[in-house]
Amino acid sequence: MHDGVELIPRPEQNPAALKAALAVVAADRLPEMIDGQTKAMAEAITSGSVQPIRAFVAHWAAVVEIERHPVTARAYHRENYLANHAGTTQECREHATAVAEIYRAAYTAVNG
Repeated sequence: MHDGVELIPRPEQNPAALKAALAVVAADRLPEMIDGQTKAMAEAITSGSVQPIRAFVAHWAAVVEIERHPVTARAYHRENYLANHAGTTQECREHATAVAEIYRAAYTAVNG
């Protein structure tokens, strides 16, 4: 779905690089990211596993991947809006499926 235009290069997959990238492509989502990072760290400490941190990084790498491609970001946000404002359950499902497909493609592009 990428149009070839990238606002920024793909960042490294670590919290600091993803946070810096998000500040450029979707600064309004920084509070959400910081909250997620805090929760992932707490869960990692509680569980004694780094898996919550890995999941956090994988998720935000996908978000940044969507946001750094303007056409993809517009499609993602449009479908998300339409899913949340659908007139019927069927319309909601269709738009939510489109949102999931865009996210899945971005997740696969950066996480394999």
